[in-house]
Amino acid sequence: MDAKEIVKTVRDVDKNKGLPSDTSNTGETVESIETLEELAWHQQLHKILLSLEPTAFERLTQRLLRESGFIQVQVTGKSGDGGIDGVGIARISGFLSFHVLFQCKRYQGSVTASQIRDFRGAMQGRTDKGLFITTGTFTRDAIREATRDGAPPIDLIDGEQLVQRLKALGLGVKITMIESVEVDADWFTKI
Repeated sequence: MDAKEIVKTVRDVDKNKGLPSDTSNTGETVESIETLEELAWHQQLHKILLSLEPTAFERLTQRLLRESGFIQVQVTGKSGDGGIDGVGIARISGFLSFHVLFQCKRYQGSVTASQIRDFRGAMQGRTDKGLFITTGTFTRDAIREATRDGAPPIDLIDGEQLVQRLKALGLGVKITMIESVEVDADWFTKI
């Protein structure tokens, strides 16, 4: 659904209830509209991400990591890569750097612990840090597996975090701020 249609629908519903514009429900109505708008762009972006070709999703991940401060980010883009979609270097404060291998999956469902173990196996001996990005979610077991003691850690980015990060970086998402101006008639009567 288009965000403008949602706003129009909510306003029409309030009109039909006969609520005066200065009622105390105005805050609730604005909150409802904002919640619906948030859902609308989230769903739209998620749908677009799921429709991307696997190579396009890998390139998007590459861009996302570069914009997040990674350097020398490369997509491996070849079959037989052992489950590694790309490599990059995360630089911290200009002093420390970590070589990171990443895997990205366009899933509607959940990534399982066995998929995390497979990725860790592909990482073995190549790096100390992994990053797994998905449009879906992670099972509880997958989250536990990613941070298991004695194993190289794997950071997890689920679909919710992914769309929020794309929004924060302005990648494929435009943010428009709307100014609201209200006249305080009572202020003038006190002059």
